Amino acid sequence: MVEGKMMLDIVTPERKLVSAEVDEVTAPGFYGEFGVLPQHTPYLCQLGVGVLSYRTGSARYFVSIIEGYAEVGPDKITILAEHAERAEDIDAGRAQESRQRAQERMAGQKAEEELDFDRAELALKRAITRISVANQSGLNN
Repeated sequence: MVEGKMMLDIVTPERKLVSAEVDEVTAPGFYGEFGVLPQHTPYLCQLGVGVLSYRTGSARYFVSIIEGYAEVGPDKITILAEHAERAEDIDAGRAQESRQRAQERMAGQKAEEELDFDRAELALKRAITRISVANQSGLNN
């Protein structure tokens, strides 16, 4: 590995999505966003729903992350995500439709239907994250 870099692996239950030497990673922790540079202190944390970005040289890449865990070491960060999508794999039109459906479901929920509301809220967060990743990359499928 090149000095001043670290290995980033992003893995979902279906496949290894990313394996690259990177300079920097920013990820959506469960309690807020966190950043990692080479030689970081090791730790393990839970991930929330949000945008993961990583930088290699001057190029920045974006990935939609839906829950999971991050294992950080001095020269490697492993992301184990329930669901993750690279920007180029996101259909922005479908994500917009998903956001609209989730907003409609949430607007129509009664207070006693908490489980359905929570599912609709997660669907909304996922759709918004996917749209954000697609927009930050300059992709408009």
